[in-house]
Amino acid sequence: MGVTKTEVFTVEQNRIAELAKAFAHPARVAILQYLVATKTCICGDLVDELPLSQATVSQHLKELSRIGIIKGNIQPPRVCYCINEPVWDEVKTVFGDLLASFTVNECC
Repeated sequence: MGVTKTEVFTVEQNRIAELAKAFAHPARVAILQYLVATKTCICGDLVDELPLSQATVSQHLKELSRIGIIKGNIQPPRVCYCINEPVWDEVKTVFGDLLASFTVNECC
């Protein structure tokens, strides 16, 4: 019943929040770390590499795919996932710019 009111924020603010969601759960962070460390597409079962159930891994892969930070080639029974490089670069730019915009002030 609650309304998120995302429409009152800019497209940029909504996108930053969406990208941040990729890092908002330790399971998604673990999946991203694994994909980054392997430096290649992972074809096979990530469940063998992470201490998570198949259902949990699938749920988080679906969310990471929805956000666009990973891409996959789904051809049952084989599913391959990797980092979506343009979106990964977007994350680096968006958060780098946001963090760099802070300057020390005399507040607090």
